[in-house]
Amino acid sequence: MDERRILVDSTLFAGISSVEISAMLRCLSPRRRSYGAGETILRAGDLALEMALVLEGSVRLERVDAWGGRRILERFGPGECFAEAYACVEGEPLLMNAVAATDCHILFLDATRVLTLCPNACAFHARLVRNLLTEMARKNLLLSRKLRLITPHTIRERLLTYLSGEAVRRGTRSFGIPFDRQQLADYLAVERSALSAELSRMRRDGLIECERSRFTLLTGAEGI
Repeated sequence: MDERRILVDSTLFAGISSVEISAMLRCLSPRRRSYGAGETILRAGDLALEMALVLEGSVRLERVDAWGGRRILERFGPGECFAEAYACVEGEPLLMNAVAATDCHILFLDATRVLTLCPNACAFHARLVRNLLTEMARKNLLLSRKLRLITPHTIRERLLTYLSGEAVRRGTRSFGIPFDRQQLADYLAVERSALSAELSRMRRDGLIECERSRFTLLTGAEGI
């Protein structure tokens, strides 16, 4: 794992050199921790005092209701942040769990120190705050996208909405997704068996080709 390269390429530290990042980290009280796949990183109800950045592996955000039902909200990989909005709002408890989707390494940063500019108001710290604002705005767009995904009533409509969005985002009709079948069902808030049946019907109807987590959208798929 090349931590320096991951930080330089991350959204949070975009436009900041590795030398500047090293100097800045000495002021941000960084804390590094490793987690095994399936281990809970942050739990609903906890107060997040630090924002988290994935250095290696992947993390999923999931909501579990009082009856044990689970819904995957999002998944983050190296260089991506999570829990930053909660860390910036004092006393706001988490409404979801952050779980290690794979073995992972996480860098935690003190949100108060991130938001407090150095006495000399160094340019790269100001850039860090701007980057954080951009990242939080991007997450708001992701939330809007998630709401759009679960608004359609039928499973086919939800799949077409999700797959069409991925095709536009990737700029290609053939792409991989970061979910297995159960995780995709959780993400779209549907039953796995019903999802698998609908995918089979969509293949039969000539809308898609799919193999595990790889999809190709065929000409004729609505909304593509």
